[in-house]
Amino acid sequence: MHPFLMIFAATIPALLIGTAILHLLPRLGSPGRAMSERLCRAPGLDAMVTYFTMLPLIAGPIVTARVSDVEYAGLFGFLGAYIGQLTAIVLWSWIHEAANREKLRGPRIVGVLNQKIGRVRNHVGLWVMSVAVPVFWIVRACEILTWPLISRICNMPRYNEGEWVNCSRQKFDGLVGHDLIWCLYCDWMTGVWSLGTEMLRNIESFYCPIRFYHDKKCENCKIDFPDANVWVPANGTMKDVTDLLDAAYDGKNNTWMGHPARTATVTVNGKEIKVMPKE
Repeated sequence: MHPFLMIFAATIPALLIGTAILHLLPRLGSPGRAMSERLCRAPGLDAMVTYFTMLPLIAGPIVTARVSDVEYAGLFGFLGAYIGQLTAIVLWSWIHEAANREKLRGPRIVGVLNQKIGRVRNHVGLWVMSVAVPVFWIVRACEILTWPLISRICNMPRYNEGEWVNCSRQKFDGLVGHDLIWCLYCDWMTGVWSLGTEMLRNIESFYCPIRFYHDKKCENCKIDFPDANVWVPANGTMKDVTDLLDAAYDGKNNTWMGHPARTATVTVNGKEIKVMPKE
């Protein structure tokens, strides 16, 4: 069999069987419900997302490169996995919508957006956005692999990552099929990105609390990096920087300067900053 068809044919049932198991788990009593809940939060969610998104894309090329003599077998394996994933999403959406026909007659996100920008543009836009899945997965892998080391070495905060990386929109009444799968994607990626941003706040303020030369960049970044409001101005001095660092950090709990754990305040370089309370 051609490597593309081999992986394509294997990917679809593997993913559909996986989704069937996820649908079945909550119906298996309290143990099943508990397992379902664990798979909706990190670290269980990390394993589940890897199975549905990255495992086919990684395993497909490896398997075909080993078992097939066709030229570019690995590439065909990758394409077979990717097209198989897209096909499985469409098939699951149809099946889920067929099983929830009464909800299809109500309001739907896809219907409104189709009216706003057109059916073709709406769907093409979603599929283009799906290409970013490996990027978010890599970001999540970096959070898992590097942050425990950084936080321990630099005394930065540890996070209950399940409070950030979780999925719950499947519980929202009325989300079915197409709407549900894309809402779950947004649910996961937003948590991953927000956790990464939180981690970067600690790193940026700790290692270089200096405002950017371009005011527009400062204005754009202060939404995600609110410490920018108290960083040393671009025309300041290194003495200003070291004074800020000395006042803001005690070396024991090096959170970003606006972290909720900072409940005391001091004035440095004419600006009031939050600091950790004295024990």
